[in-house]
Amino acid sequence: MKFDALQILGAVLTVLGAQGAIRLLIDHANVGLLGWLGAGFTGTLIAYLVVTALGIVLTGWAHDRAKALGRRK
Repeated sequence: MKFDALQILGAVLTVLGAQGAIRLLIDHANVGLLGWLGAGFTGTLIAYLVVTALGIVLTGWAHDRAKALGRRK
């Protein structure tokens, strides 16, 4: 069950990070959820891309661990 929750969390991070990066690329002034960083366009874009990468890695890791336990095919 723990790996299921981590896989869901990774998917949420992936979606939020990718959506934020795409939104920022289309409208440079719309910094979204990471507006509190105050890092400007480049810093905020890098932060969104890092969140996306972390989500992808977390989802893949959780899936592999669940598969090793026999919860996935």
